[in-house]
Amino acid sequence: MGQTIVLTGMVLSATPMGDYDKRITLLTRERGKISAFARGARRQGSQLVAAANPFAFGEFEMYEGRSSYTIVKASISNYFRELTADFENVYYGFYFLEIADYYTRENADELHMLKLLYQSLRALVKESIPNRLVRCIFEMKAMVINGEYPDVFSCVTCKREENLAWLDLNRGGVFCSSCQTPGGAIPLKSSVLYALQYIITSTIEKLYTFTLSPEALLGLEEIMKSCRIRYLDKKFQSLKILEQNLGFADFFTE
Repeated sequence: MGQTIVLTGMVLSATPMGDYDKRITLLTRERGKISAFARGARRQGSQLVAAANPFAFGEFEMYEGRSSYTIVKASISNYFRELTADFENVYYGFYFLEIADYYTRENADELHMLKLLYQSLRALVKESIPNRLVRCIFEMKAMVINGEYPDVFSCVTCKREENLAWLDLNRGGVFCSSCQTPGGAIPLKSSVLYALQYIITSTIEKLYTFTLSPEALLGLEEIMKSCRIRYLDKKFQSLKILEQNLGFADFFTE
């Protein structure tokens, strides 16, 4: 079959194939999102049993075929076992995997999305930052990486950077108190505005270094709800399960 290649990445999803195999979707540093067969991954004793599961991150040695890859060996550096031990954490994690799958493409440069996904899963198991905030940060930064997000740095009309008080996604950004009337716009508290600006401009490594008051977090969640409607044209199954089981359905129903 020729020489093998080694790719670094994370398993986004895994589907049973036949009696013993799996077909997995990998987000890789070198080749973006790819599809690969893990033969024997459902057979007891196979070294690929754990490596062919969602969240597994490491190096995957594989053969490259015409339309897919075949994994022959894996060296996993992080299984995110702490994440999978908690219902809430794991479904937030599955939601992040779904968004990464939605946004990424094969043979594209997806390094930033892979880094965002890895750092966000790590943040979910930290007690210092609420999962709800982790989710908002991940959603906004994923939109930023995709290149479609609101301008929150200057007034759409007059270009001033002061007294920004409203967000109108239909018009692409924020408005100062002098230019925008309340109709059709979302009120924007300064703490929420600063959070959005920080998320957009921060490096991925420094994203999860702040917290918000309960009131500001609610405001950020409301804005991210509107952003999902505007920029994410998809219903995510893991998000539906998360909301139903954690009692978020009323707040997040779109």
